[in-house]
Amino acid sequence: MLIDYKKANIYQDERLILKDVDFQAEKGEFIYLIGRVGSGKSSLLKTIYGELDIDSEDVEKAVVLDESMPNIKRSHIPALRKQMGIIFQDFQLLHDRSVAKNLKFVLQATGWNDRHKINRRIEEVLAQVGMGDKKDKMPSELSGGEQQRIAIARALLNAPKIIIADEPTGNLDPETAANIAGILKNTCQTGTTVIMSTHNINLLDKFPGKVYRCKDGELHLLTDKKEASDLDEETAPVEAIEEPAQND
Repeated sequence: MLIDYKKANIYQDERLILKDVDFQAEKGEFIYLIGRVGSGKSSLLKTIYGELDIDSEDVEKAVVLDESMPNIKRSHIPALRKQMGIIFQDFQLLHDRSVAKNLKFVLQATGWNDRHKINRRIEEVLAQVGMGDKKDKMPSELSGGEQQRIAIARALLNAPKIIIADEPTGNLDPETAANIAGILKNTCQTGTTVIMSTHNINLLDKFPGKVYRCKDGELHLLTDKKEASDLDEETAPVEAIEEPAQND
């Protein structure tokens, strides 16, 4: 078990976001987090990589890669994150340097110092995401989908045990989003666990996985496809749901 949460209360700015969270992730699983904007998806993900704290009084158990998150020392969090790859909706590439130099920066920052090994690893991850011919391009020369592929390549650099992808397809068209989800799904074949928050419910049928839903301050594991019948409504942006009906 790579992640094991039991009865965890998750707060954002002292406001209770999710109550009594039970969340488990095992090696090689592909896991979706779904729910409306503000339902707690990002907050849950942030507790996994130590961006948000979990108080020991608010949890029965919260273990990530053998670390007790309520008791982890701040000095140990960089080592924990080194075992993870984190992907964001807005890519977060360094725009003043090429694709290869973006990846080189991460490797050097995480302890790599052999130039030949660095170059080989960069070529390996770019090939894995189908971007081997883009290493000398600047981020501004790439499409949104291509930038997200580079972000995935960056996340793969240190062969992570867990990849956390927070709305990685949110700014992409449906076809590109499916391509990105497919790449993430394929990484599970090497034993990496992928946890992806998304509003794109169509991906659930194309790339099946375990599905957790944030709703009404709680996290639920969906075990029956029938439970997905209302997902379009539950995960749509708030604005889409609350838009007043137009007069005929």
